Amino acid sequence: MNWHGIPALWCGALGLLALVGYGRSLAGMTRAQRTVRVTGRIERVREPRNGGSEKDGIAVVVRFQDPSSGEEFTVTNDGDCGDRITTAWVGREVGIHYPPGRPHLFRFTDDLQAGRRGLGPPTFAVFLVYCGLVVTAAIDRGWPWALVGFGGPAAVATARALPGDRRRARSRLDVLAAAVPVPGRVIAVLRTVETDADGDVRSSRTPVVAFTTHEGSAVTAYYPSGLPDSAVTYGQDLTVHYPPGDPADFTPDLAAERRSDRGGVGCAVAALGVTASATVAGVVLLCLSAAD
Repeated sequence: MNWHGIPALWCGALGLLALVGYGRSLAGMTRAQRTVRVTGRIERVREPRNGGSEKDGIAVVVRFQDPSSGEEFTVTNDGDCGDRITTAWVGREVGIHYPPGRPHLFRFTDDLQAGRRGLGPPTFAVFLVYCGLVVTAAIDRGWPWALVGFGGPAAVATARALPGDRRRARSRLDVLAAAVPVPGRVIAVLRTVETDADGDVRSSRTPVVAFTTHEGSAVTAYYPSGLPDSAVTYGQDLTVHYPPGDPADFTPDLAAERRSDRGGVGCAVAALGVTASATVAGVVLLCLSAAD
């Protein structure tokens, strides 16, 4: 068989899967579209044990109602229950989804709106088809096609996302500017030790912070990811800043948060420069090759 048959089979099979997936989405038959999505409310929060595992999230008791039957359920997040809960207080709303008529198979989710149409799998299949076409072109016509084929769309996508990233960064800075301070305390430091396939041992630590908002909500939360926490110790007192009305968006380090937001935009600009440069280099090499 000619080697071109392999990418042809690859693209054909994945293209068929994509068509089936998009057809099911249009017909409202995907698993994501049939999933029941409800909002639960936290009724109790249990303080994490110092030295425990960070994988389980903060232990909570949640109540939700099945819209089809009207029956109420009280559940916990023990075991494998979807997205872990890292910020909790009594009365906080949390997302829950489950198959129709089977609320006992509930899963917690950070975003009830994500993936509602079930377009993720077919869109990924289309992406794999495109990758197959680019690889085929690079093998047949020279590797600069890979620079153009992958760098071009990546540069366009990054350029389209950059204005939104800048707006979100400015909005985040405005939120931080309006944040109010309250006293907090590190009530636990969670640790996880893992061994990879090579036998190397890796460990991580996650401080847990407790604070009470001016509105009277007692919040228990993981230390924000992306912020330096090596100097944070068990029992340490600290000042927590949170925007009024949203304690989940708290930070113990305003300066680090501002640097992180600006750094995110800088990374996006750098990514745009790299992908655009790769595309231009590919076009130049193809032009030189054509001239020869």
